[in-house]
Amino acid sequence: MNMQRIGGIAALTCAGTYIFGFVLLVTLLAGSGYGTDVIDAATVVRFTAENQTILITFNTVIYIVNSLALALLVVALASRLKSKSPDWGSIALAFGLIWATLVLGAGMIANVATERVAALASTDLEAAVQTWETLYAVELGLGGGNEIAGGVWILSVSIAGLLLRTFGKIVIGLGLLTGLGGLLTILPPLGEVPGAVFGLGAIAWFIAVGLALLFKRDSAAVHAPA
Repeated sequence: MNMQRIGGIAALTCAGTYIFGFVLLVTLLAGSGYGTDVIDAATVVRFTAENQTILITFNTVIYIVNSLALALLVVALASRLKSKSPDWGSIALAFGLIWATLVLGAGMIANVATERVAALASTDLEAAVQTWETLYAVELGLGGGNEIAGGVWILSVSIAGLLLRTFGKIVIGLGLLTGLGGLLTILPPLGEVPGAVFGLGAIAWFIAVGLALLFKRDSAAVHAPA
């Protein structure tokens, strides 16, 4: 199995982690306090103390599994772009690895926060709430609260794909829309709309890229060997 096929599987895995996360948010995590406009820290802490395993599973899939699959996809796409433009390949590799690193860091922080909060909750609820608020802020800063790094990477890959004719219209169009949505999460006045565009767009983009790498369905212009 060559790197392009590995990248295709990795892209579909990334899409799967996003879908898994959305499903858990509206089912098992529905009463956790996560995924709401205003998060009540005390509610989250109590839920964490009672459902530590669920939250660690959630964090591990959406962050850690996602970041490892993302790293493989980044390398695969950079390799494909380098076959036509070493400069664009290097740009995509740099931005992609930055994003993968931030996602991995967010997952590690999230799991540490879950374990620490669960341990504190039974003896000192106030300390548990303060600990969660602090570590959650770090998690959001690394990537959970904005999608700038991901937006820059997806946008750079899409622009390179457009200029180099490396991917077809579906992959490029979805990538440009998703990347722009990610960049706009830097503007709080826009609310949750850019984040929603990025999240839903990323699922579609990962699937499209995965199929393109595995089967070349999206681009008659892909000439690199698979």
